[in-house]
Amino acid sequence: MTMAGAGALQMLRALTGRIIRFGRDRHGVAAVEFAFIAPIMLILYFITIEAVQGIETSRQVSRLGAMVADLVGQQDTMSKEALTGIMQIGETTMRPYNRSAPTITVTAIKISSDQKGAVPTVAWSGKLVNGLYAAGPAKNTTVTVPPELKIGDSFLIRVESNLGYKPVIAWSDKENASGLTGIFNNIEMNEVYYARPRIRREISCTNC
Repeated sequence: MTMAGAGALQMLRALTGRIIRFGRDRHGVAAVEFAFIAPIMLILYFITIEAVQGIETSRQVSRLGAMVADLVGQQDTMSKEALTGIMQIGETTMRPYNRSAPTITVTAIKISSDQKGAVPTVAWSGKLVNGLYAAGPAKNTTVTVPPELKIGDSFLIRVESNLGYKPVIAWSDKENASGLTGIFNNIEMNEVYYARPRIRREISCTNC
């Protein structure tokens, strides 16, 4: 065998030995595995946090409606200013969530009895939009109520709570966000709560 051939064979053996040693070397395996697993674990972690926050916010929307309906039902009479204050109190139940503001609509429904049967109509209404008072459904407008609540000569208080939930991981201050952010940036949460007056049979509102 020539010297050149022997040198080549020796280099090949040395390269083969290095490859074998590299295959047997376990130094740094944990770091490589962590590099693969860490992103998946972080994604699962943040998804879990968002799911918990979303469920809790949905419960807060439900509590908001119950609180507002209960406070309105305890009044003898109502005014636009008093209604605004009650809805603003209800809005505070959403804290610490503050990435979007709920819309709260309070509607007093009078159910009269005539030849057509029980007819629910709006006695008065008002809503809170971005912390400010706005007009609700027009007076004397016919509305629908659950069949079990459609009782003649009765009075109902309906509170509708609506929230566009914005998760932290997809939160954008842009109204028309696109892509993944746009899909998850405005998740609708809605709740409708009915109650009856506590003190009087009917609650009037002077300027609603």
